[in-house]
Amino acid sequence: MAFLTTEQLAAMGFKHLGKNVKISDKAVIYNPDRVELGDHARIDDFCVVSGKVTIGRNVHIAVFCNVAGGSEGISFEDFSGLAYGCHVFSQSDDYTGATLTNPTVPAEYKKERKAAVRIGRHCIIGTNSLIFPGVHLAEGCSVGAMAMVTKSTEPWGVYSGIPAKRIKERKRDLLALEQAYLASGNA
Repeated sequence: MAFLTTEQLAAMGFKHLGKNVKISDKAVIYNPDRVELGDHARIDDFCVVSGKVTIGRNVHIAVFCNVAGGSEGISFEDFSGLAYGCHVFSQSDDYTGATLTNPTVPAEYKKERKAAVRIGRHCIIGTNSLIFPGVHLAEGCSVGAMAMVTKSTEPWGVYSGIPAKRIKERKRDLLALEQAYLASGNA
């Protein structure tokens, strides 16, 4: 995988650019002036990031992900991440048939749901999962592959299914490892 150089990243005009940020040269970033990237953030091949997006430290977005922040925004807190092929949206059309849909239709003929999304610290989202507008994934949540998260979660749970439901408690052992990493001087 080839990453953009420090100079190329600086020239993009990000709202904030942390240290040791890695973005694939095959990723697409729209509206970089609305994107904040924390230290050690990484975005892999064939990802699309657009709109208002805040990415904390040590956040990884794997290949083929779509992060559509729109006007309301998506924030990834430290040590969170998306596995392959995830989609996170802060806005969506009304699919009930009550209004028209898609970006070619003027606003007065459609109804969009717009709400910020927050991915908490130490959340990991499994392959091909969907996160809908207004969802807050609380700290430490794990979302299983191909889950559809339509509602906010409680901290330190493992969620799976369509729609996603809490299936068990998640271990917190990683918190000690986070402290050791941050104290190591490698962070």
